[in-house]
Amino acid sequence: MNYDLIVLGSGPGGYVAAIRASQLGLKTAIIEKEKVGGVCLNIGCIPSKALIHQAETFSRIKELEYMGIKIDKGEFDYKKVFEKSRKAADTLSKGVQFLLKKNKIELIQGFGQLISKNEIKVNDKIYSAKNILLATGSKPKSIPGFDIDEKQILSSNGALMLEKLPKSIAIIGSGVIGIEFSYIMNAFGVGVHIIEIMDRILPTEDLEIAEFLEKVYKKRNIKIYKSTKSKIIEKTENSIKLEVNGKDIIEVEKVLVAVGRSPNTENIGLETVGIELENEYVKVGNYYKTNVENIYAIGDIVKTPQLAHVASKEGEIVVEHIAGLETEEFIDLNKIPSAIYSEPQIASFGLTEEKLKELKIEYNKFSFPYRGVGKSVAIEKSEGFVKILTDKTTNEILGAHIIGAEATELIHEVLLAKNAELLPEDIAKMIHAHPTLSEGIMEAFRGIEGWAIHI
Repeated sequence: MNYDLIVLGSGPGGYVAAIRASQLGLKTAIIEKEKVGGVCLNIGCIPSKALIHQAETFSRIKELEYMGIKIDKGEFDYKKVFEKSRKAADTLSKGVQFLLKKNKIELIQGFGQLISKNEIKVNDKIYSAKNILLATGSKPKSIPGFDIDEKQILSSNGALMLEKLPKSIAIIGSGVIGIEFSYIMNAFGVGVHIIEIMDRILPTEDLEIAEFLEKVYKKRNIKIYKSTKSKIIEKTENSIKLEVNGKDIIEVEKVLVAVGRSPNTENIGLETVGIELENEYVKVGNYYKTNVENIYAIGDIVKTPQLAHVASKEGEIVVEHIAGLETEEFIDLNKIPSAIYSEPQIASFGLTEEKLKELKIEYNKFSFPYRGVGKSVAIEKSEGFVKILTDKTTNEILGAHIIGAEATELIHEVLLAKNAELLPEDIAKMIHAHPTLSEGIMEAFRGIEGWAIHI
């Protein structure tokens, strides 16, 4: 065998697994058909967060104007924003290439296909390994009637590569991708229409969080259509007319299809070696093993949350298992943090209130408003709340849901407490620096205990 491990795909799941494998003494190679870093670094998480940062900066013009500073927005050039996002992506992709080289991992450029349980073919050359890890990621889903051309009808890939903003856009889908792009576009002055087939936005988040964000977005003149199907009734070179609700007509320059992502499982040789699929996804058991003993699969091609940090952790579990270390068999889904970079930000983990009701679990609940946190008022970020859910009998932390400034950072204090099996009183009694946003976490847990101070 050439290698102890070959990883197919260099996204956050693949490259993290390869580096961890090398650290554990496994001779490792990684195969990548495009840029190192996968979708996340190149056309996903990183460039989108760069755009969000620029959108936040642009939004602060109003604060400067309040101070009497006059700003001429006539010279605004979105292409400069786009270029910054590409620079961030390119910098990190090069950083990952450096890490692979530093850890003596061979990078094989090309499209890889399984030809046996121990062999992968790349550019007519065959590489063999004792173990193979599939980490091929995902691609944007399409929907009937909306043929993605990346010019007028965009996927998230096309939206990230825009060098000029449209005057208006319809976003089909209100999951994480749709909500984040809605914020970016609206912040830069684009007219935004969100069209959602479900009866609520952000269907996987806590309902109170979703309803709060909907109110904020509506105040910003983002049009939201729920329980709505749409279809294109006319398309010209410069505009698209959509019928919504079977009667209303909206006209936009572009449409973004943001209805989720499909696993990249085609043409990689799964059928050649007999790997089982389940609704397009690779079927895995403990340690993310497929039904073929020495082949593993992680990330967006398995039925776990399609999140970069989930893929990375799954990759670590796989290689630690291969190396003979004692490790968990799989990720506890109730301990996975979710992060949405809207404005305000949203972060959560664990069970939602709706799920607790469905499971008939008796629970305690407390929500502490951001306006009760001194720092949030001082920095003019007082929209939002911290919501904590605990077991009524044991007081165990069952879930946390935050909407507000820096929510994506704050959630980890609560998740650490959950992992350490701490109780609400442990956080409630811990000294938090003043003034900080984290005081909202402390107050929420004091509220669970019945003695919140600043409300």
